[in-house]
Amino acid sequence: MSDLLAITFDGTDEAEAALRSVRALEHEDRIKLEDTAVVRKDADGKVAIHNEMASGTEAGIGIGAVLGGLLFVVFPVAGIVGGAVAGGLVGRAVAPGIDGKFVKEVGDDLPPGGSALFLLIRGGDTGLLVGALRQHHGRVRQTSLPDEVEQALDSAMK
Repeated sequence: MSDLLAITFDGTDEAEAALRSVRALEHEDRIKLEDTAVVRKDADGKVAIHNEMASGTEAGIGIGAVLGGLLFVVFPVAGIVGGAVAGGLVGRAVAPGIDGKFVKEVGDDLPPGGSALFLLIRGGDTGLLVGALRQHHGRVRQTSLPDEVEQALDSAMK
């Protein structure tokens, strides 16, 4: 089961910077992410959402492309594209990622010039996550992580 972490920031670029810190841990195989999203609200109040592809969708696309290529030997390009689309839809249905309604709700609640980071964490060392986010000043909006991790994150990001 994955854990959700939603953090809000006062700066427009803070969520993206925090995501880069977390991605560094992921590239070192110290934490596993299932899905991420970054929301920005500009000075005029316009909300922009960047939701990255969930790992279930990525796996579905890969599997669908391979199966499509094997099944549609007569039309390989159409088979690969059709299989990738079908696989992506299946993968997205199996592992839906971060709830889009929640992302929109948090984005609407942000002050102008604010940002938010959403992480769906599949595993890894949450202590390292606290350390990676220490340099960023934000507030935990919502999490399913244990209370002691939430308190450590709150303290670290102040």
